[in-house]
Amino acid sequence: MQKNKLAPALVAAAVSLALTSTSLLAQQADAATTEQSTEQTNSDAAGLGFERIVVTGAVSRNQTVMQSSVSVSSLTLDDIAVATPRSTAEIFRMLPGVRSEASGGEGNANIAVRGLPVASGGAKFLTLQEDGLPVMQFGDIAFGNADIFLRADATLSRLDVIRGGSASTTASNSPGGIINFVSKTGEENGGSIGFTTGLDYDSFRTDFDYGGDINSDMRFHLGGFVRQGEGVRDPGYQGEKGFQLKGNLTKEFDIGYVRLYFKHLNDKATSYMPMPMYADGSSVPGYDAGSDTLQSVYLTQTVRLNGANQISRGDLRDGMNPKVNSVGVEGVFDLAEGWTLENRFRVSDVSGNFNTLFPAEVGNAQGIADSIAGAGANLTYAVGPNAGEAYTAENAMRIHTFDIEIDDFGSIVNDLKLSRRFGEVDVNVGYYIADQSISMSWLWNSYLMALKGDNAELLNVTAADGTAFSEQGLTAYGVPFFGNCCQRNYDTDYSIKAPYAGVSWAFGDLSLDASIRRDIGSASGTYAGAVQSSRDMNGDGVISQVEQSVSGIDLANASIVNYSWGYNSYSAGANYQFNKDWAMFGRISKGGRANADRLLFGKVNADGSVAKEDAVDEVTQYELGSKSRHGNLNLFATLFFAETEEQNFEATNQRFFDRTYKAHGIELESSYRIGDFDMRGSVTWTDAEISKDALSPELVGNTPRRQADFVYNLLARYFFEQAQLGVSIIGTTAAYAQDNNDLKFSGYTQVNAFASYNLAENLTVSLNINNLFDEIGLTEAEEGSVPENGIIRARTINGRNASLGLAYRF
Repeated sequence: MQKNKLAPALVAAAVSLALTSTSLLAQQADAATTEQSTEQTNSDAAGLGFERIVVTGAVSRNQTVMQSSVSVSSLTLDDIAVATPRSTAEIFRMLPGVRSEASGGEGNANIAVRGLPVASGGAKFLTLQEDGLPVMQFGDIAFGNADIFLRADATLSRLDVIRGGSASTTASNSPGGIINFVSKTGEENGGSIGFTTGLDYDSFRTDFDYGGDINSDMRFHLGGFVRQGEGVRDPGYQGEKGFQLKGNLTKEFDIGYVRLYFKHLNDKATSYMPMPMYADGSSVPGYDAGSDTLQSVYLTQTVRLNGANQISRGDLRDGMNPKVNSVGVEGVFDLAEGWTLENRFRVSDVSGNFNTLFPAEVGNAQGIADSIAGAGANLTYAVGPNAGEAYTAENAMRIHTFDIEIDDFGSIVNDLKLSRRFGEVDVNVGYYIADQSISMSWLWNSYLMALKGDNAELLNVTAADGTAFSEQGLTAYGVPFFGNCCQRNYDTDYSIKAPYAGVSWAFGDLSLDASIRRDIGSASGTYAGAVQSSRDMNGDGVISQVEQSVSGIDLANASIVNYSWGYNSYSAGANYQFNKDWAMFGRISKGGRANADRLLFGKVNADGSVAKEDAVDEVTQYELGSKSRHGNLNLFATLFFAETEEQNFEATNQRFFDRTYKAHGIELESSYRIGDFDMRGSVTWTDAEISKDALSPELVGNTPRRQADFVYNLLARYFFEQAQLGVSIIGTTAAYAQDNNDLKFSGYTQVNAFASYNLAENLTVSLNINNLFDEIGLTEAEEGSVPENGIIRARTINGRNASLGLAYRF
């Protein structure tokens, strides 16, 4: 009740902040933008891009942002540079309406938009795309979030972003929005080479790209990156190592073009899991929450049974290791009778690993030891300079290895679209098909580790009678603390077919649009859980205590997957332009999100079927917005309401969800430019609640976990003759750690600084500092209440770190 009384004041504060904040909209969204008049282009550069042509998610091919009822924005490479991101997910924090919990490293971020929930992880209601096609058909695959398979580098032209209900019919499984990574295509002759090194952390990266004309009707672009180093948090070994290579070739014809493109990505990056800290974010003795990590030089490899129950070795140094090979073709042609044909096709071979350490328990060392080996158990160092000596510290960590082999996440995607203008009416029809494989093995083990952040040692446990209950810190082949739940293998395939259509009308200053989409899908395959057996894992001919119960895969009793789903999506909007500087729009939408692998091990029946209410979650949204220019001040304001169904499963606590959420709020973005000073940013106020919960009815009325009232960002730049200074601010107000609304995180504001100087023509040196004031900002926690020892397991933004860059453009 108190929250509702505060809502009007909060909205007023949001409006006030928006008038001095800015939105990260690019000055150009497509080559078509360059066809606008010089007057329009200059106006666009000074504002929110109201005069640029809407490309991503557009029903009409010729509408500007001011004329459309779609909430779209863009980020350019220059915008991204000033934001000083250390990962792809950190880029998303600068997008209006988007809440990106970018504290997990290079990938595995939790991403939400406009109050739509993150009940487990990933980006369930938001789709990440590359050049108009989804990276993954499902954005929240367990240990396979889409952002893991994405890297932003010098080949990026811009990010196009759709927020809200208009995305419901633009792509499958994306009712909340779309973030599209648009690649350079060689439209400008030239390239760049850049070097970036960490000043207070070990990292060195080279980015490069080059493109241009081959002849009068052919052009190309090629680029990528290569990097190595420990990373922002030192894992005790080289935590970052890999490269990406991307390219495309475009052949232009009198009536259109054909573009071939490819991508090869093989990169390793440390995954940061929740870490021990106090509930206020302060560090526990021996572990710096802002800079330390659970990884250790003493735990780099683990022996386990693989998905075929063969003894194998996992390398924890792999971290998040996506291996992607994709090729595609894109064609756009203007046909006879005014028709335009567009087709995008891509086939991707995706595999890799996800290896990291998860603190299943942080607590009294003696208590943990007794739970493993009985009362009076003894603890000693298993490795390191103190090996064999007694461990006398108060606390220790029970560690589970999240050891995942990604066998096949490959996909085949094709999107065919026909469009035509009939007078003032634009019509388009299309057909989308996709096949997505989800095949992986969970191969988890248990270890005992010192509570320490700098190369923590493993600990051995022996019973009071001297019986060894661990080997080199390994306490179990499996995870008995989690009920030996998580040795798993599944090999599943998901097929999607989606016809869609859209129409838009323009009647003077009034424009109307409507679109529909029908998604039809099917799932097939098998999945198998854990089975316990004795096994001589180390080959010494003796079955030791830890080898008496080894977790393997119950391949002899695999379960089948055999179900289908279907859902309808629609979106309708209207926009009225009162004058050249002001327009208002409204939209109503309904979209769906099919559930995939998170239904396994609990929601799939014995015959492979799935209940209709579990197969698809639906989202209903309403939007009312205004776009206006006031001299040098531009403002884009959107009121929104969303009702979201949610069926989900969270791997870290083995819990299912079956609930409905409601959220309403206001999203404001603005820009202001005067002379050489430029400001852009956004603020979003959200009032959300759990409105229904079939499994935990006591949570009804609570605020969804990690949903803050306000999230905001600001980017400000000042341009000198040969230099540029910039600052970006990312912030959030307080939020509850879990749905029980007990433990509450304080809000935080992160300030990043950027400076560049032109040493010579086309040669620039830059300095950027991420988290300038070394702020602690908690993004998630496993606990919903503070435990007796005061220590929670949580993730926080990285502490202050700085890098130096040198770039040459030619």
